[in-house]
Amino acid sequence: MRLRVTALALALTAPLVLAEQPPTTLTTLLDRAQIEDMLVEYYEVLSSGGTDFGSYYTDDAVLDVNGIVARGKGPIQDLYKTIPQSKGKVHVLLTNPRVVVHGSSATADLIWTEVYSETHAAPPQILEQGREHDELVKRQGRWYLIKRMVTNDGGLPATLEKYYKVR
Repeated sequence: MRLRVTALALALTAPLVLAEQPPTTLTTLLDRAQIEDMLVEYYEVLSSGGTDFGSYYTDDAVLDVNGIVARGKGPIQDLYKTIPQSKGKVHVLLTNPRVVVHGSSATADLIWTEVYSETHAAPPQILEQGREHDELVKRQGRWYLIKRMVTNDGGLPATLEKYYKVR
């Protein structure tokens, strides 16, 4: 019994150990900035109604949006062409980015919030919000998405309900 009490006391006083991060260097800081810039640019294209996302992905990339999975550049392009065009302005806010770089590969996790304004005078409305997990690879000095998983946490369009997976 005494051993159990001692073990419990040690466990409660031990420092919390988090997953070890790679060391931060000037190179990893530059890579993080490039990844964050690429994601912002990606969402600017999406917000403007663009559908050409092939240059962001590797040839064998996977895009999973709420359980709808597209594999390869062609199917990913086709998936984006199904998004209805908005009448007003849409902006996507990217928050809480966590980018971890391991040499020529990286992961990025963030929260996205879609904000819509019907006109310049209309008050903005939050339409959707969710999370994104990306896996990236650096090739010839440029970052590409190899896997992208997008999950709605609120405002899921009714047309996507049948595909939605809780994650």
